[in-house]
Amino acid sequence: MNDQKIVELYWQRDESALQHTAACYGAALTAVARRILDDPTESEETVNDTYLKAWNVIPPHKPTKLGAFLAKITRELAIDRYRRRRAEKRAATQYALSLEELSECIPGGETPDEALDCKALTEAIGAYLAGVKPAVRQAFVGRYFFALSLQEIADKQGVTLSWVKTALHRARVGLREHLEKEGYSV
Repeated sequence: MNDQKIVELYWQRDESALQHTAACYGAALTAVARRILDDPTESEETVNDTYLKAWNVIPPHKPTKLGAFLAKITRELAIDRYRRRRAEKRAATQYALSLEELSECIPGGETPDEALDCKALTEAIGAYLAGVKPAVRQAFVGRYFFALSLQEIADKQGVTLSWVKTALHRARVGLREHLEKEGYSV
């Protein structure tokens, strides 16, 4: 079933929308959650929470790319769970590793002023990524949005692990320079 038909089922408040969503996107959403949480049980709970949130926000939202819409919800919910768990203990997941890598080139949001500047920062990062080669952009998004391991990125793109490491390092250095030019202190 295509995205448009599934969204229509949500709009009609037809509970079969959830079954179709799970059939089409369940495995991909679980993979997103698992990369961040590194826990099968919490990942499954996060995906279930995704379905509930989708049910509650469709309508009024009418996403054209349901998979991306659901992945964003899953990612946000998984990050929230990760933060709660991290407050209790530290865990070395792919998400933690990717955050550590990015910490050297993206300013934190510790003060209220920095938190308010988050939208401008997001736009600056987007502008930087628009100017890099598509393969580098895909590696960057795979690593820092979907929390893919370096090996997973290499396998998906058909490149060596060394290429991925180098490309991501150069992208982080370039991002840092771009952000500094934009007036961010890193």
